[in-house]
Amino acid sequence: MADLQLAAKVADRGLDLEFSVAGGEVLAILGPNGAGKSSAAHIVAGLLRPDSGTVRVGGRTLTDIAANIQLAPHQRRVGLLLQDPLLFPHLTAVENVAFGPRARGVGRRGSIDIAMRWLNDVGLSDVAQLRPAQLSGGQAQRVAIARALAAEPDVLLIDEPLAGVDIAVATAIRGALRRVATAQGRSTVLITHDLLDVITLADNVLVLESGTVAEFGPVADVLTSPRSQFGARVAGVNLVRGILVGRGVLRSPSGTLWHGTMSEDLESGQPAVAVFLPTAVAVYRELPHGSPRNITQAIVAEVADAGGIVRVRGGEQPGGGAGLAADITAAAAADLRLASGDEVWLSVKATEVTLHPTSRSAVD
Repeated sequence: MADLQLAAKVADRGLDLEFSVAGGEVLAILGPNGAGKSSAAHIVAGLLRPDSGTVRVGGRTLTDIAANIQLAPHQRRVGLLLQDPLLFPHLTAVENVAFGPRARGVGRRGSIDIAMRWLNDVGLSDVAQLRPAQLSGGQAQRVAIARALAAEPDVLLIDEPLAGVDIAVATAIRGALRRVATAQGRSTVLITHDLLDVITLADNVLVLESGTVAEFGPVADVLTSPRSQFGARVAGVNLVRGILVGRGVLRSPSGTLWHGTMSEDLESGQPAVAVFLPTAVAVYRELPHGSPRNITQAIVAEVADAGGIVRVRGGEQPGGGAGLAADITAAAAADLRLASGDEVWLSVKATEVTLHPTSRSAVD
């Protein structure tokens, strides 16, 4: 298990941040353009030397400015995956993936065996002999994932790999990343603007604003109760963690079943989250009846103005998830006359709920 620890300052970029990623976990870094997301990744990769600070992976020191230590990128055992796959055009897919093992001194046959194993892991063993020009965009990106992992990095940096990729391709790439990103206990840092990347891939979220850490925490906590301006803009969703128990059915830690539309093909027993907007949630004093819907009971923890609407938030979910939120009109709030401690029923139509795969730690 290779923990990543970073503490660094870059004066001319206004960057001053500190974070750690446990081995086998994925940290998603969110923030507006210019916040310092890519700079953080480049410091880990050795492409940017900070003015002060340290970068350590496991027992290895990659950067220690005070001790004048700054390992070159090729010495760091850090894999970098970008939006552009940057495959060697004259090599086949398997030769591209075998490049890392060959650079480490592995023989040709051994490196090809390693490359085929990783191509199989990302579902592309059938295109091993094709060159990049013969691959689709999604296939090329998955080959790039296999190439990064075949080099056996201690840390994997993923910088906006799905920007500009269509939905079907993005789904396939997320599936490949979810299977292999944390294999062998490596730490993974995911730079993204996409909420789906965070929900389906990350364990924790760090929000950067103006070069500093605005908030940090588990995915469900940050997305359902954001404490930063940017976090509130990109999140503000409800998440219910659980395990799939059937097609389009998730069981939460309390045993409640949530019905929704699956974002991709998922299997029973797979960890997942149900995601829906506060505007999709109706609030009742009595148990509602009528069209098929998801219904759960909650104790009101907060009733607050939210810019022309009233946000009602329940207490912490059974199992530790952040309380569910409902956005209702002022008229509805006046009719319900809610206060903290009141018992209510929250209702969400199944058509408003989407089920997404997520990491195992997100549902523990």
